[in-house]
Amino acid sequence: MWRTRAAAACVICRSLANSSYGIKRKSPLQNLHLISRSIHHPYYPSSKFQRPPLRISIQLFSSLNRLPLCKTKLLNVKYGYQFHRNFWLARLASRLLKLRYLILGSAVGGGYTAKKTYDQWKDMMPDLDEYKWIVPDFIWELDEHIDFEKLIKAIPDADELAKLLPDFDKIGESFTSLKGFFSPGSPGETAFRATDQGYDNDKQYKKVSDKEKVDQLQEELLRTQLKYQRMLERLEKENKELRKLVLQRDDKGIHQRKLKKSLIDMYSEVLDILSDYDASYNTQDHLPRVVVVGDQSAGKTSVLEMIAQARIFPRGSGEMMTRSPVKVTLSEGPHHVALFKDSSREFDLTKEEDLAALRHEIEIRMRNSVKEGCTVSTETISLSVKGPGLQRMVLVDLPGVISTVTSGMAPDTKETIFSISKAYMQNPNAIILCIQDGSVDAERSIVTDLVSQMDPQGKRTIFVLTKVDLAEKNVASPSRIQQIIEGKLFPMKALGYFAVVTGKGNSSESIESIKEYEEEFFQNSKLLKTCMLKAHQVTTKNLSLAVSDCFWKMVRESVEQQADAFKATRFNLETEWKNNYPRLRELDRNELFEKAKNEILDEVISLTQVTPKHWEEILQKTLWERVSTHVIENIYLPAAQTMNSGTFNTTVDIKLKQWTDKQLPNKAVEVAWETLQEEFSRFMTEQKGKEHDDIFDKLKQAVREESIKRHKWNERAEDSLRVIQHNALEDRSISDKQQWDAAIHFMEETLQSRLKDTESVIEDMVGPDWKKRWLYWIGRTKEQNIRNETKNELEKLIKCNEEHAAYLASDEVTTVRKNLEARGITVDPCLIKDTWHQIYRRYFLKTALNHCNLCRRGFYYYQRHFVDSELECNDIVLFWRIQRMLAITANTLRQQLTNTEVRRLEKNVKEVLEDFAEDNEKKVKLLTGKRVQLAEDLKKVREIQEKLEAFIEALHQEK
Repeated sequence: MWRTRAAAACVICRSLANSSYGIKRKSPLQNLHLISRSIHHPYYPSSKFQRPPLRISIQLFSSLNRLPLCKTKLLNVKYGYQFHRNFWLARLASRLLKLRYLILGSAVGGGYTAKKTYDQWKDMMPDLDEYKWIVPDFIWELDEHIDFEKLIKAIPDADELAKLLPDFDKIGESFTSLKGFFSPGSPGETAFRATDQGYDNDKQYKKVSDKEKVDQLQEELLRTQLKYQRMLERLEKENKELRKLVLQRDDKGIHQRKLKKSLIDMYSEVLDILSDYDASYNTQDHLPRVVVVGDQSAGKTSVLEMIAQARIFPRGSGEMMTRSPVKVTLSEGPHHVALFKDSSREFDLTKEEDLAALRHEIEIRMRNSVKEGCTVSTETISLSVKGPGLQRMVLVDLPGVISTVTSGMAPDTKETIFSISKAYMQNPNAIILCIQDGSVDAERSIVTDLVSQMDPQGKRTIFVLTKVDLAEKNVASPSRIQQIIEGKLFPMKALGYFAVVTGKGNSSESIESIKEYEEEFFQNSKLLKTCMLKAHQVTTKNLSLAVSDCFWKMVRESVEQQADAFKATRFNLETEWKNNYPRLRELDRNELFEKAKNEILDEVISLTQVTPKHWEEILQKTLWERVSTHVIENIYLPAAQTMNSGTFNTTVDIKLKQWTDKQLPNKAVEVAWETLQEEFSRFMTEQKGKEHDDIFDKLKQAVREESIKRHKWNERAEDSLRVIQHNALEDRSISDKQQWDAAIHFMEETLQSRLKDTESVIEDMVGPDWKKRWLYWIGRTKEQNIRNETKNELEKLIKCNEEHAAYLASDEVTTVRKNLEARGITVDPCLIKDTWHQIYRRYFLKTALNHCNLCRRGFYYYQRHFVDSELECNDIVLFWRIQRMLAITANTLRQQLTNTEVRRLEKNVKEVLEDFAEDNEKKVKLLTGKRVQLAEDLKKVREIQEKLEAFIEALHQEK
């Protein structure tokens, strides 16, 4: 017991000899000499003392966890041997001071050890200011929720703590009094010299073990990194769960309030409007985006998927999959979902079925955007991805840069990809995420030269080395990887360099398995253990944090400048509109389309305002014009050649029945449909005075043509119409003199019209008569002279036989030909027959007109059925039947038009207008002109400026 306590006192004395524990005055223990040494070590000639192990921890952030731990090697301190001395006075003093030694040793030794450990920690502690962005914001805001002043007041002050320490002055006086009992040169001095020799050996051992201490410090560093990484992950997980709960409560409407749009969603809307306003992506759009560029199959899409935490893009082995730019807006939300800007469907990214459907939809959209004969497209596909813990940013995945155009590609594919990449990268505020494949030779890189051209200073470029696991296996010199990450191998410069692993190359890997594989690789990687790579430069998680931080920094620096630029553009456009169109409203293409739509629907409705009389007059007139030739040539003329009235009526009935069954209903429907088209076109093209706007003419014409094309008459209309027409033609009863006179008038008009046409045909055949030849100095041609001579011969034939048949006999044709030959005129028989047809037709029509005049007083004989009368007016009855059938048919068609077809046409017009409203290309094609384009630009610029101002206000509030 005594020896143990004496050994503890020895250690305490050494501690007092080396440090005063912060007391300014010189401790009396520093004057302790041989006497005190002999007191502490008289009975321990062979005792060894071990110094407490030195524990050093260095706090440094890292994304690693589960790093291998190594046992710290403790340094063994050897102390010299002390010879046994019998001093009864020393033993007495040690017994008396035993209690004080214990108290003093415990206090002073503990304080010294704590101060030394604190100083070493402070000296070796790294500067963590660069990593403040990694720690969540609420850590820095703890002072707002915890009152540290109360905690400080609760802690005792320094004076109260000093009272608890022993009185060092009294302890010093005790040791001074003991010193007088011993003289210099005593055996105690030898013991102290041996002890000093042990300290010298300890110092020499420390120098030898410096290398081991470096290894020890590295192991301590890794353990500290693991500790803080686990703490950070725990805090992030708790933060993510809390955010998810808050968002879910807001989704369910517990707070009964409407959520505002997130900051990133507002910014993404501005970019979408800009892409529609300026499809060519010119210099007006300088808003920041994260542009992902890289060589083909370098892993661009995989890096983007790791940032989005979902396998959302179609994949292929070695072939080009990204055929058009894909804008991905990442934002935080309670559920991991994705949706397109032009669709309301949400894809659940936690379900494999929805993931497969999303990849298929993206592939279809890419292929549809590529025009025929091309391989890639400039059309941007806009996609939003929401989920817990996602970093807010806007990324644009571009087609991979290629060096050679292979078979199946368009010849200009390489140049098109370069132009698309340059168009996005030339934006001075775009953040370039340059993806380089680490598994291939650096000399084969194409994209690095392109990036260095667009950003030679590297002020907005982040370099990412992918497939580092393959690079570590295949690269003979790992120092090349270090050179790449340090920016010494490529000519390009960058803000930061990152090394990531995006899986083992299996397309079926999940995001979680890829993350685990990436962490496991970097935990065991020699690149990290040998300090070739720094901890903050690895893993896609650190990359995502760095890119998001850089993105929002760029947004805050540039968004207000862009808002001012659009404000100036708006002022210029408004001034131009006031100068060119001072009395017109600023209607854009959609508003003009709505206005034109209302006008067209009003014009369709106006069809119902047409009077029945107008419809029936148009229908009856048009139908008779269409069927009159058939009635005269195929019904009336053949029946008129008969010898008596019975044969005439029989022939007429047969001809009318055949006509009604086969042709008449169809002709009537055609006439009604054409009449409807003409009336509809008349209303559509009719100018309405000063209110007429010719900017709608092309649209109205297209709507009219498409509506008529789609409209089909009711198929059952012909069947019902056939029955009505057949019944109308069967009726031969004329009830009064007025109807009789109307029939005669109708017949005379028809015959006179036909006679006029026939006279015109004969005049064209024989040439002008003698009056026109003398007045207008017009002569006849040789053929007309022959026709004229033939006409004269045929007229002589008719005068000889006024009841001649409608056709010439063969002998009559021969007689006429020989008479003409006798006068030196050679005539073909066909010419004689053709001329006879027109001559006889004129003779017949004149005879029929004379007969009409005779039948004006024949109504009395008609009522008596022409009994005891030589006058027969069956042809008048025929034309009355035709006239009545036309009136009934026109009335029936009018009812079908007003009751059914106009409404069906109106429905077709509405469908056409709805289709046109959804087809932006159609509207751009049909509504054109400087006025439309100026209004479109003005509307877009106003919308962009307003959304930018709202975004800037929300951005300031978030700060």
